[in-house]
Amino acid sequence: MYRIEKTAETADNIFEFWIHAPHVARHARAGQFLVLRIDEHGERIPLTISATDGDSVRVVFMAVGKTTTQLAAMSPGESIRDVVGPLGRPSEIRKWGTCVVIGGGVGIACTPIIARELKEAGNTVIGIIGARNAGFLLLEDEMRETCDELVVCTDDGSKGFHGFPADILKERLSTQTIDAIWIIGPAIMMKITSGVSRPFGIKTFVSLNPIMVDGTGMCGSCRVTVGGETRFACVDGPEFDAHEVDFDELMQRQRIYGDSERRALEHYHEHQCRCGGEGHE
Repeated sequence: MYRIEKTAETADNIFEFWIHAPHVARHARAGQFLVLRIDEHGERIPLTISATDGDSVRVVFMAVGKTTTQLAAMSPGESIRDVVGPLGRPSEIRKWGTCVVIGGGVGIACTPIIARELKEAGNTVIGIIGARNAGFLLLEDEMRETCDELVVCTDDGSKGFHGFPADILKERLSTQTIDAIWIIGPAIMMKITSGVSRPFGIKTFVSLNPIMVDGTGMCGSCRVTVGGETRFACVDGPEFDAHEVDFDELMQRQRIYGDSERRALEHYHEHQCRCGGEGHE
């Protein structure tokens, strides 16, 4: 069992959990993820490792489906049945020169650990974080402290630059030399933003989030097409060359179980109402 040590709602319906998981925390690197299962009846869900501290690991997630909603309702002192990790290949950290690390929405949670490792490797790091509005921004102070420079943007202009990360990246690429780029966020955001760097031929990484079950390459559910070949995000990624990813296929596959996920969430809410909110399924 893995004890939940601290929890916080860091933005609108976005939660930060610190979990005591020594075997994950001691070996985790930027770009990797873990898979957790709340109880013996639960599904396995992948969550990117956002930070580590001693024997504890941080995950940040939005409560959108049955399992993330159930997880968000848990409190410090409660335990999670299974935590497996670190999984996936670490980010390609080396001395690139000037790097841009971009996070969109919940994807911002993945950026501080990447920015920190890039800084430790001797790079100049520019951070760009964006969300639909100020209420969905997260880890701004942490990114500001880690990066040499941080630019904040919102879709509605409620904080920072009024626009999208792609707009900021386009302006930067026209005025300064960038050597490598990381983009983490919704698939459509990664597609559009990585399209900005394509004409410049700059190495650009994206972290893919397809449907995933076992996290070890056995089930094949996380398959994606990269460079015209089938790859498995859990063992070959989750980071890939952005300019080789078939984003349209990725987005289509992400929608496959939408109806099933909605029904599962409705069933969970009905069960909670009948049981008065007590216990976990």
